[in-house]
Amino acid sequence: MSKDKYIARRYDTPLRDIEYTKIVYGSGKYGRDTVKLMKEVEERDYPKEMDYSIFIGEMHGHTNLSDAIPDIDTYFKTARNVAKLDFAAITDHDHGGVFSSELWGEKWEITKQKAREYYQPGKFTTILGYERDSYPWYNNLVIYYNSHDGELFRGETDGEITREELMDLLKRDDVILVPHTTSFLDSGTDFYSIPNELMTPLIEVYSRWGADEYFDNPYPVRIGTRGGFWQDALRKGARMGCICGSDDHHGTPGLITEHAHANLTYKYPGLTGVLAKENTVSSIFEALKARRCYGFMGGRIYIDFRINGHYMGEEFDSMEERQIYFKVDADAEIKRITLVKNLEDYMYFLGYSNTHTYKKLVYDYDKVNETDIYYLRVELVDGRFAWTSPIWINKC
Repeated sequence: MSKDKYIARRYDTPLRDIEYTKIVYGSGKYGRDTVKLMKEVEERDYPKEMDYSIFIGEMHGHTNLSDAIPDIDTYFKTARNVAKLDFAAITDHDHGGVFSSELWGEKWEITKQKAREYYQPGKFTTILGYERDSYPWYNNLVIYYNSHDGELFRGETDGEITREELMDLLKRDDVILVPHTTSFLDSGTDFYSIPNELMTPLIEVYSRWGADEYFDNPYPVRIGTRGGFWQDALRKGARMGCICGSDDHHGTPGLITEHAHANLTYKYPGLTGVLAKENTVSSIFEALKARRCYGFMGGRIYIDFRINGHYMGEEFDSMEERQIYFKVDADAEIKRITLVKNLEDYMYFLGYSNTHTYKKLVYDYDKVNETDIYYLRVELVDGRFAWTSPIWINKC
């Protein structure tokens, strides 16, 4: 009868596997081994341990080289010694702030020098980057480098970017482009209008300004517009993963503050988890480039999300049933884990009392679109959220 499940059901769990059922119906003869055997069947399809380690870092912060309070030394020391992060990016504005000189020239040389100075491979990684005004495609676009020797990009007009200039940057292997506050009218973008070839590989889905997952989410920016959200880009067909970054201007990279900073909305910083081989510039950059990353709101949340052995951020072809596995470890009680499929909430898993770790495997038989999209949204009891980069599965 097991073949009937593919007609009768769109999804399933290991608890209805025939071997599991046999144990349940024959539990009288198994005695004390019954629970152990049931557990073995339930976890039989769990994937092996990850091939990667998870490193946590701050992807978006400013210093007094542009429009923020801390100097670079204070910024990196706070990220490393106080927030206890594995990595941190420096991302000052290319315009230098309204009342300051531009970043290019001596300021950029200082930025590169300090990134090299605070880099401790295997212990603390510094990511070189900057925030570039990029109107009309992406008002605020953060550019990250795979080394500490990158040069600022200046196009035809400072503060703007042409289609050709944007296309050239997206094709480069040594940089990653990530827009932020995309739903904010003043600083965002319109994914409804942007063609897929100009979509970035990642989005900053949350900062202290708010969240950009979908319209009217629980952490809205002050002025949100339809078309500026991550789900809008994914609906268009973008292969876009996610990170989070604080947009820190007050010398608190990676730190939860008692109140929101001036001009910002929320007290929680935005942090990024990457699945990488080692804590080095090249390894973290490779993980970000592969979208093998996730974002969350402060503290510590560790997430392993795989489908048929493929990690978050991957795209693969398959007509087989989908074995969807996740494991979430958090520093607070887990309230709810939602599996989002094709931009709709598909399944949810409520945490038990004092649940800080939750792992589960489910089977999905329903192949809906030519390409199905899956990602996780995690909610903790204290109000924090996390989001994974999606996994895309193509019919073949």
